[in-house]
Amino acid sequence: MSELLEEYEALTQFLYMAPVGLAQTAMDGQIALINPVSAQLLMPLSRDGSLSNLFEALQDVAPDLRARVNGFGMSHGMVCEAMRLQVAAGVRGKSDPRVLSLTLLKLDETRLMAVLSDVSQQIKRERLLEHNEAWLSAIMTGITNYAIVSLDADGLVDDWNESIARVTGFTREAVLGQAYSIFYPQNATTQERVLDRLRDADGQGWSIDDGWRVRADGSQFWGTAMIVPLRNRDAPEDARPDKLAGLAEATPPTGAPRDASYCLVIRDITDKREASEKLRQASSCDHLTGIANRRAFFDAAELELDRWRRSPRPMSLILFDVDHFKRVNDTYGHPAGDAVLRRLAEILTNTFRQVDVVARIGGEEFAVLLPSTDLTGARIVADRLRQAVELSSVTTDGSCIHLTVSGGVATMEPGVPGIDALLKRADQRLYAAKTAGRNRIVWELPD
Repeated sequence: MSELLEEYEALTQFLYMAPVGLAQTAMDGQIALINPVSAQLLMPLSRDGSLSNLFEALQDVAPDLRARVNGFGMSHGMVCEAMRLQVAAGVRGKSDPRVLSLTLLKLDETRLMAVLSDVSQQIKRERLLEHNEAWLSAIMTGITNYAIVSLDADGLVDDWNESIARVTGFTREAVLGQAYSIFYPQNATTQERVLDRLRDADGQGWSIDDGWRVRADGSQFWGTAMIVPLRNRDAPEDARPDKLAGLAEATPPTGAPRDASYCLVIRDITDKREASEKLRQASSCDHLTGIANRRAFFDAAELELDRWRRSPRPMSLILFDVDHFKRVNDTYGHPAGDAVLRRLAEILTNTFRQVDVVARIGGEEFAVLLPSTDLTGARIVADRLRQAVELSSVTTDGSCIHLTVSGGVATMEPGVPGIDALLKRADQRLYAAKTAGRNRIVWELPD
């Protein structure tokens, strides 16, 4: 008996002295044991300041956690490993983004064990290495199906290579003098984004992105597009007129050298898409709805803010919240609530552009970041989404559930220090929409 007591005391001491957060819970998230480190990490996240339920404490940063547990069919094992939870975006020059790591183990049919740690500094170091790894991958991987074309300072194709015809089917006459966005699907980029990627390449040595590309016949393939500066990167900066139609009015001069040039390499990696998509979904997608998760949203938002600081242009943010969602869960159960969230994510994806960032960032809260979109444009598309949701319904277990959403719109402008502040502005308008009766969009607050 004394040996068992000693083992119990040793285990308790380990739990409380461990350098990481540890919490044992029931399958519904109710916390049975928790150590000080875990309490310290979780307390600032809890809406009501209590730590009785792990799922509820993490609902704003890991809204799909309950769904992950419910969908885990094994009697024991790893539900999720080192899942990154974005707590705050930080403010450039003042504070770094704050990110937690969560590993969740199913011990048996009744118990879970959560391991939490702050990995903010680790994330910072990892991001410094990402571009190096991407560059090495592009060089070392055997390239068997690629297209190369040179671009001028405005991103217009100024030279021809037969590989373009081989991969995309475009002729010399079709692409010369055109923006390289000709290889992208409609709504996958913007005029500002065309120049953004050139500036990204100037600052980092290259710019790489994966996604759908288009051929001359309209068919699509999954490709990697890498842009690399070629010459005169150290020439004096000089404002110049933009060649892209309408862009001169949309953005100020970019500051690129007048005679700068770039190389664009497009690789057809359709055969590798399934593996890369699985990896992307595991790290960047919400487990329940399939759209971007909170961390992916903050990563994309920080990149857009960097571009906005470098070359200010319209950029808006919309927050949506499902009206009376708690009533849906209480009346029909959590599976019905999950079906409602999946349906809303589907409507969001169908309503917004490919270039927009659509994400689930809270339990029933969704965010959409709209590059190159002013307040008027954001209001219009937000109300289009609201109407589409109002006309839709979800049928589950014989019950037909009608739903509505409320939305708050905010636009980036000087004086807004970062994405957290922009989110706060949108959230204030969202709160005003719900206070005013729900099923509406608010874009400005009364004086």
